[in-house]
Amino acid sequence: MSGNTNPTDTNRTEESWAVEYDVEPIRVRDPVAEALAVLDPGDPFVVTYEDVVKAAGHSCPTASGAYRVAQLGLAALYPDELPIRSEIEVLAGGPRDDAAYGVMGRLISFVTGAAQEDGFRGLAGGYGDRRNTLTFDAFDPDSADPTFRFRRSDTGDAVEVTYHVGDVPDGGPAVDNLRRIVEGTASEADRELFAEVWHGRVQAVLSDDSLFEVKAVKRQRRL
Repeated sequence: MSGNTNPTDTNRTEESWAVEYDVEPIRVRDPVAEALAVLDPGDPFVVTYEDVVKAAGHSCPTASGAYRVAQLGLAALYPDELPIRSEIEVLAGGPRDDAAYGVMGRLISFVTGAAQEDGFRGLAGGYGDRRNTLTFDAFDPDSADPTFRFRRSDTGDAVEVTYHVGDVPDGGPAVDNLRRIVEGTASEADRELFAEVWHGRVQAVLSDDSLFEVKAVKRQRRL
């Protein structure tokens, strides 16, 4: 074991975030985590937008849009109780190799646990099995914007969430500073202005419900 590893200091934070976001976390139960005594029965995992940023490796309107799609979809699907992983099925209205659907599907999977055929098989007897609960190109959406459906396998209830990406603020000319940042030619003023407008766009997605449309859909058979 490395000499600088302290297994008792599990709450130590070594990250230094350059930005803070204002958005409620997502709380989701995980029966497998409860069975294996990671969580007490009935207690949820608390998934923050910062967790999704870690999974994506960056923060952008696509990542924040995926977070909000999951947040709003789960809230509509479970209005009076906590969502439960392995009982949540996710259907994407586009293909996995699409720039938006692919990234968003992966991040929504991170939150919900829904997975394709390579997902967690569950404990003995398949308890908590999440395979084949995430499907791309699953339906034809009414909108060209990214659209996902969330379905409860226990009740058959389903909701649809559309993310109106075209309505996200564009950030203006300062967004073009990214090219100089990547090239290493940006000034500190360039970097600061870019950060201000870029994360302003992200915060707009995290705050503005009008960018999303949530509606109930007819009950569906299990995927």
